[in-house]
Amino acid sequence: MLLAAGDVAEAATVRQGVAAFDRQNYVRASQIFIPFAERGDPAAQTYLGIMFETGRGVPQNYTEAAMWYRRAAEQGDSLAQYSLGLLYDRGLGVPQDIVEASKWLNLAVAAAPPRAREARVRIRDAVTSKMTRGEIAQARLRALEWVPSRER
Repeated sequence: MLLAAGDVAEAATVRQGVAAFDRQNYVRASQIFIPFAERGDPAAQTYLGIMFETGRGVPQNYTEAAMWYRRAAEQGDSLAQYSLGLLYDRGLGVPQDIVEASKWLNLAVAAAPPRAREARVRIRDAVTSKMTRGEIAQARLRALEWVPSRER
């Protein structure tokens, strides 16, 4: 029995997608991640965001990267929150918005794994240094009001 390309991806796991990504087999990784991401898997969404941001295995597209990062970030994925915050800071794929950037970076720091925390704090603080007191307060309020939501 022959399997269509989509069937092969369906038979794979997110972990196999990560392994393909780590081997720099980005086309294969994207084939594995896309169906999982479309079904709401935040890890697959984050990896797709990285791939669209960097143009690995897919055409570089910041708008597409931001969309995948947002879907994962809204579910509480810390790396996606960090990456989305950076896109807002730079205005890549989204309108430049320092308050929204700071909100996502604050959330990313709060949920950061220990080995990533220090670097994320430095970036968050660099973004905060460009903000007014009012903008900082607004960003903190947005972060406090944020609640993760799983995709259905």
